[in-house]
Amino acid sequence: MAQKQAEMPFFDHLEVLRWHLLRSIAAILVFTIIAFLSKSFIFDTILFGPKQANFWTYGMLCRLSDMLGMGKSLCLTPINFEVINIEMAGQFLSHIQVSMVSGLIVAFPYFLWEMWRFAEPALHEEEQKYTRFIVFFSSILFFIGILFGYYLMIPFSMNFLVDYQTSQFISNKVTLDSYISFMITLVLSSGLVFEMPIAVYFLSKVGLLTPKDMREYRKHALLAIVFIAAIITPPDVMSQMLVTIPMYLLYEASIFVSAMVQRDAKKKELEEEASNQLTIKD
Repeated sequence: MAQKQAEMPFFDHLEVLRWHLLRSIAAILVFTIIAFLSKSFIFDTILFGPKQANFWTYGMLCRLSDMLGMGKSLCLTPINFEVINIEMAGQFLSHIQVSMVSGLIVAFPYFLWEMWRFAEPALHEEEQKYTRFIVFFSSILFFIGILFGYYLMIPFSMNFLVDYQTSQFISNKVTLDSYISFMITLVLSSGLVFEMPIAVYFLSKVGLLTPKDMREYRKHALLAIVFIAAIITPPDVMSQMLVTIPMYLLYEASIFVSAMVQRDAKKKELEEEASNQLTIKD
């Protein structure tokens, strides 16, 4: 059946893709509705969680500071600021926007699975085995990235930006639209950044990236990571390290993935050469 589907005409492939996309959209819509009906939890607990003094990150940093014998130097106290709405339909539109993004995040693994099911018939048996794991690991990395952005990047960057002043005559009052855009952008960006090993895997597969390239640009990548960490964290070494280390480890993991792909490709080439030589001898 897989072979039959792989030989289907182009427009039949489009029809199959349409149904995969429709099922994905339906899943996103279901989770969007659930998020819309969970307004209090989504907004008060999740969205405005980093504004609260009892947010997990602040307690974790204080406990870590005590464990390392650093007193209260790592403790991060949330800055109190007001979030205001200045548009007539602002809160309603924000409610819809946040619900849609929540539905997209929760349905992300199902979307990947549907895309894999569409591509599966065109893959060889060995490729099917490897790509089946990619759907799982892509989902895991995406959610780790989401949590990393939510629990680490947002508290640091939020407190830095809200406390930043160019003049004593300017007070910071954040609009609802600005606050939500900030949260969504940072969280989704973090989730996508953590897909780096998966992106590296495919780029290495098609020969556009090699572990040698990534090792050569390791210093540049580290410099960029340190620069980003220095911007979004308070001016102390430990806070910057909390952001820098996970990001750098992700880059090193991507080098390992690229090296693994290159090693498998060379092994396959050697096996094909050996097989061709045996065929010629026969």
